[in-house]
Amino acid sequence: MSGPQTDQITVFDRRQVRRNRDRAAGGFGDVDFLVREVADRLADRLQDVSRQFPNALDLGCHSGCLADAVAGMNGIETLIQADLSHAMAQQAARPGLPAVAADEEWLPFAEESFDLVLSNLSLHWVNDLPGALIQVNRALKPDGLFLGAMLGGETLKELREVLALAEVEFRDGLSPRVSPFADLRDAGGLMQRAGFALPVIDSDTITVTYGNPLTLMQELRKMGEGNAVTERSRSPLGRDILMRAAELYQERHAGPDGRVPATFQVIYLHGWAPHETQQKPLRPGSARNRLAAALDAVEQSAGEKPNRFQGP
Repeated sequence: MSGPQTDQITVFDRRQVRRNRDRAAGGFGDVDFLVREVADRLADRLQDVSRQFPNALDLGCHSGCLADAVAGMNGIETLIQADLSHAMAQQAARPGLPAVAADEEWLPFAEESFDLVLSNLSLHWVNDLPGALIQVNRALKPDGLFLGAMLGGETLKELREVLALAEVEFRDGLSPRVSPFADLRDAGGLMQRAGFALPVIDSDTITVTYGNPLTLMQELRKMGEGNAVTERSRSPLGRDILMRAAELYQERHAGPDGRVPATFQVIYLHGWAPHETQQKPLRPGSARNRLAAALDAVEQSAGEKPNRFQGP
C-alpha cells in the first residue's frame, strides 16, 4: 500500500527511532512494564467490544507484549505483528505469530486486509500521524476496528521541565531533549480527518516512581524512547547539565520517601472503518421527540428571552 500524499513536517528522525529500538530490543524485557501495562488496558477495551475479528494487525509490536495480552480474544485467528525495528520484530516473532519490519508511515498491506488493527505506544514517533491513520483506515475491512494507544502531551513533563532549566543555566540556548507528544484535544480531530466513523478518544495517566532521576533517564534509553527529534543537539548532554537536572528533579518533584515521579499520559484512539450499517447522527431538526417534553419544561425559541421578573 502506498502512503498518502500529505504535507509533512519532519519532527522525528525516523532512522534514529529505528536505531533506538534496534539497540533496545535485546534487553527490552527488563523494562517493558509500561508497554505491558498499556497492552493489558487495550485488551480490556477490546474485550468490551462484542465482535469477532479473525484477521488482526499489531502495528508497532515491540517484543510482542500486545500479542500476549489479546491471545484467544474476540475470535482472533491470525495476528500479524509489525514494527519499525527489525530487531524488535525478531523478538516478537514466534510460532503462529509472524512479525515483519514495517514503517507506520508506509504500510505494506493491501487495502481491506484486516478486521482489526491494534497499536500500542508506537504512533507517538510518527511524523505524519494523519497520513498513518489514513493508511490504517484503508487497511481495515469495512466496519473494521482500530484500537490504539499513544503517549500524550503530559508525558514526562517533570523531565522536560528540569532538562530545560538545567540547559538554560549552563548553556546559551535550549535544545529539544524530550520528544514532543500529541495533544489530547487534537486526537479526535485526527481520527475524523483520517475518515474513521464513531471515533472515541480518552486518556489515562500512569505515574511511575523511581529511586532517582538518573534511573528514569537510563530506562528511557533501554526502552528505545531516547531522543530522536530531528532538531536535537548532536552534542552530548554533558555531566554538568545531567547532574543539575537530576538535582532539580529531586528538589521539585520528590515525594516524602525521596522517590521521584514520572508521568506518562496515554491517549486511547477508538474508531471504525466506515460502513453503511453504522449509526449516523440525525440531521438537525429531524428529531421526533422534543427535549423540552422529556425534561417537563417550557420550550423557548432561540429568538425569545424569558422575563426575569413577573409583574403583579
